[in-house]
Amino acid sequence: MSGGSSLVTRLFWTTVIGGAAAFVWGMPAVAATGVGLALVLLRHLDRPRRLRRLVRRIASPHARTLALRRRQECFVDAYGNTIRDGWQRERAYFAERTILPRLEARGLGEEGEARWAEILEVVEAVAERVDLPDETDVPEEGIAYERHCAGRLRAAGWQARTTPASGDQGADIVAERDGLRLVVQCKRHGRPIGNAAVQEAACAARYWSGDLAAVVTNAGFTPAARKLAAATDVLLLHHDDLTDLDLSAIRRAVAQDR
Repeated sequence: MSGGSSLVTRLFWTTVIGGAAAFVWGMPAVAATGVGLALVLLRHLDRPRRLRRLVRRIASPHARTLALRRRQECFVDAYGNTIRDGWQRERAYFAERTILPRLEARGLGEEGEARWAEILEVVEAVAERVDLPDETDVPEEGIAYERHCAGRLRAAGWQARTTPASGDQGADIVAERDGLRLVVQCKRHGRPIGNAAVQEAACAARYWSGDLAAVVTNAGFTPAARKLAAATDVLLLHHDDLTDLDLSAIRRAVAQDR
């Protein structure tokens, strides 16, 4: 039932019941009916605010991930334009897969679709409020960036080493922890990473007998790279993800692959 027809129904039955009560109790019932109608209208007028509050509550547990994706998927092109296409796709994906199902479960699916733009605005605001670590301390140069990522892995409990500059077959870091070997390719770029890095990481994992491969970057990933990574079980990570890699999730991924 749409919001409009639902409102009409509630107003109708409030009026009918109030009118019937007025025959018995007179003016007090008429006054009570007026109050009831006012409450119905006020509740209806408050629906947009309540929907936004609900969307914010659903999105808030994912705030840091959203903020990270926002940083990854936005970049400045050669002409000085801020390109947000990747983030807009990611934001819409999150809203479609995470927000709408929760709204539908509460009977608010139609209203959610009708207020799609508002939902995206709330998701944007949730991501924007997160204070992410400053990126200025992250090295720009390739080898220094690889060492930086290896250091983050070591801080998280991995035994991580960078590979030689030549003959690495696509691997920049080989990291081990609790019997798992993770082969990592690092990319410090100003725009989203494409398919080639995913292909190289997958091949490097085989060459280095890795259990799992990952591409780590400060930037985001193209849709094609994400699709290929899903098909080849390559992790796509931001360097901030390295400090709290979910080892149990990695184990599950390795077990499924085997």
